[in-house]
Amino acid sequence: MADSDTGSELFGSYEAELKLVQADLNQKLDQIPELAGEPRKSAVRLAERSLEEATELLDQMRIEKQNIPSSTRSKINQRFRNFESDIDASKRKLKDLSSDRKALFGSRYTDDPNTDEQLEQRQQLLSGTDRLDRSSQRLRDSQRIANETEDIGRGTLADLHLQREQIQHTRMTILESEGYVDRSVKTLRGMARRYFIPFHRTHWCLGLMDYTEWLQIGL
Repeated sequence: MADSDTGSELFGSYEAELKLVQADLNQKLDQIPELAGEPRKSAVRLAERSLEEATELLDQMRIEKQNIPSSTRSKINQRFRNFESDIDASKRKLKDLSSDRKALFGSRYTDDPNTDEQLEQRQQLLSGTDRLDRSSQRLRDSQRIANETEDIGRGTLADLHLQREQIQHTRMTILESEGYVDRSVKTLRGMARRYFIPFHRTHWCLGLMDYTEWLQIGL
């Protein structure tokens, strides 16, 4: 029994909400014939959203009425069918209002493709398409240039990295060469010292011997 009461309460809640949505929908539908162009299209969109909300509430009511006791369900079913009929009528009315293309697009719309206004509309449409194509092409060109620039940048970075490695290798080679030169200089200096010291000693001894002989001759 408690579940049945809960079902009745939910159905009544959805029913009250649906009545409010229906009143708002009917008001919007009554305003649409007085409008044209963009205001009319905006009003049609608002009415479509209200109709969707009403349809969702009707679906919830269809589910909840199954929880209502069969003894009272006959009256509920009759009310539900009335709501369904009203929603269907609103759908047909909105469809008719939406199909009035002249009202939707304003007084410039015509079904005759040979009129000046229709030709002007087609030219404007083609012009807009051309502008869109040109914009798309410029965007593709910009993307292509950006990709090429990125590739060039990666190549430049790779070259710089290679040059840096070459410079470091050259620097190490120079440092090694300097080490070899330093060791060679030290070796040459050592050899020079070993050569010049005996040479000087030999010349000194020879000089002493000559001096001694000279003294002996003098005596």
